[in-house]
Formats: sequence, C-alpha cells, structure tokens
Amino acid sequence: LPLHSRSQQLHFLDRAMQALPGYKTTYQILSPGSGGTKISKGCNATVHATGVVKETGKKFWSTKDPGQQPFSYQAGVGGVITGWDQGCLGMEIGEVRMLLIPADEGYGKAGFPAWGIPPGGTLEFTLECLQVK
Repeated sequence: LPLHSRSQQLHFLDRAMQALPGYKTTYQILSPGSGGTKISKGCNATVHATGVVKETGKKFWSTKDPGQQPFSYQAGVGGVITGWDQGCLGMEIGEVRMLLIPADEGYGKAGFPAWGIPPGGTLEFTLECLQVK
C-alpha cells in the first residue's frame, strides 16, 4: 500500500479515533486486514511503520524508505514504546492502522532528539501488519 499523504493522515485524524482501554493512545483502522492471525501479547510481529511528529509534521522514521526493512518485535511485552506496544495488539495481517501516541506513552518529556522527536512530542504512526508468528 502507498504511504498516505500528510493531508490524508490529518483527514483520518479528524474522524473519531478509537480508544485503547486503560491507555491514552488512540487508533484508526485505515484499511482492514485479511482476517485470521492477529498480533497478540508475546507473539513476534513484523510491520511496516512510518512515524511523524504531530506537532511539526516531520517524518522521523519509515521502514519504507530506501535501505530500510520491515520492523520485527515481540508484541505486548514492553520492548517498544507503550503506545505502539498496546496500539498494535489485535492488528490482522494486511491491516493498516494509524496510532496517535501522546508523549507519556511515547518518548516522554525528554523526547528522542537524535530522531528529531522534541520533548513532549506526540507521535503519529502508520503501521501495516505484514507477519505474525
């Protein structure tokens, strides 16, 4: 699937985002998956991911950029930022989901200056579930 333009992303954000019970991160399913296996706690998930700082609109990372590869991680066990870890649970293979992650479930008050994420930065991730093991 092609990356969504910034204006398309903002349009999706204007729609009602869905809540994650117990978390401040919200999500929007941009394209449904194929059914079947879903990302669940403890599984190994592989995704395409593009991250943008909401306040600046600046892309700080994309697995679709030249030289990058899909990202694999163990889901639901704290190996990635909280908003991502919880926000991807339940994704089906082929699903594209946007996460809106507040700083306290992202990189916090310190941000991640090496990636251009400012202190207190809100993150927008567009993720596509490629594989679940």
